[in-house]
Amino acid sequence: MATNLSLDPDLLNRAFEVSGEKTKKATVTRALQEFVARREQKKLAELFGQLEWNDDFDYKQERSR
Repeated sequence: MATNLSLDPDLLNRAFEVSGEKTKKATVTRALQEFVARREQKKLAELFGQLEWNDDFDYKQERSR
């Protein structure tokens, strides 16, 4: 999708240098992918301690189905 954005040139250049990507488009794509992944990881981390754990669950028995 073609999109016109006004980006901070210094920030884009820094991201380009550290990303190792060959183009600025690839740099922005990588940055967005990492942003989404980090936010999804944060949501998962917030679940720690909130899920109930069943100590009697036998995962090996479930594998044999």
